[in-house]
Amino acid sequence: MTCRADFHTHSTASDGILTPKQLVDLAASRGVRTLALTDHDSVEGIAEAQRAAARHPRFTLIPGVEMGTDIPGNEVHVLGYFLDPENPDLLAALQRLRDARQRRGQRMVEKLRAMGYDISWERVQEIADDSAVGRPHVAEALLEKGYIANVTQAFNGLIGRNDPAYVEREKMTPAEAMSIIVRLGGVAVLAHPRDLNDLDDLLMDLKGAGLTGMEIYYQDYDEPTIQRLRETARRHDLFSLGGSDYHGIYGERERLPGEVPIPDEAIDAFMALAQRVASARKP
Repeated sequence: MTCRADFHTHSTASDGILTPKQLVDLAASRGVRTLALTDHDSVEGIAEAQRAAARHPRFTLIPGVEMGTDIPGNEVHVLGYFLDPENPDLLAALQRLRDARQRRGQRMVEKLRAMGYDISWERVQEIADDSAVGRPHVAEALLEKGYIANVTQAFNGLIGRNDPAYVEREKMTPAEAMSIIVRLGGVAVLAHPRDLNDLDDLLMDLKGAGLTGMEIYYQDYDEPTIQRLRETARRHDLFSLGGSDYHGIYGERERLPGEVPIPDEAIDAFMALAQRVASARKP
């Protein structure tokens, strides 16, 4: 049964395979009624997604973003919701992250070429088109040349953390990202936290920066993991959220929009928060 909400999806504005319109149409066709578009370091797809959402009765599009940040030993992804995609301060912060992605991607290609993988930075840029360059675009270039059997394989030996062609991103801390989101009237949520080290300590630090929720229901999280994360969220007084993290490029293991079950009470609590955010913005 399809869940009525999905709070984590990607389009061609970053590294997804579907345009924002196609993504909204797919979600709506599957019975999703609330969808967050959370492209990596980009809000470029929001306007198109909003136009598509307006054509579906009783469909809500939440403008969002996924910001890539770092702490020692881990990448930490921060989801921001209910943001104004035309806010100049937001656009400037995201441009900074996209520029860093470009430099990081180029360095990864250089490392791969030194290892004997004949891919070009120009081809990676062509694959990304006008979207924010990310590691999946590098992986697609490797796949295109037949060096790997699927995109996931690139993250398990070549460009994953601690792999030989991995390159650290230029640093923005999760606290910095959250302060930007909160300052601009948005809601900050920690993405896919299962494998983060010292999670309780991290959450205590991030609560002070404006963290409101944590992703609990996600892709391949099993019930013991969900239960552990749910209890952690309760200890820190955080909303429990989740989504498919749909990109369309990861093959059979990928969940479609709405395929990750989120309890109705979690959806209702978060949407009630959305109403409070909207009310607070009114003059």
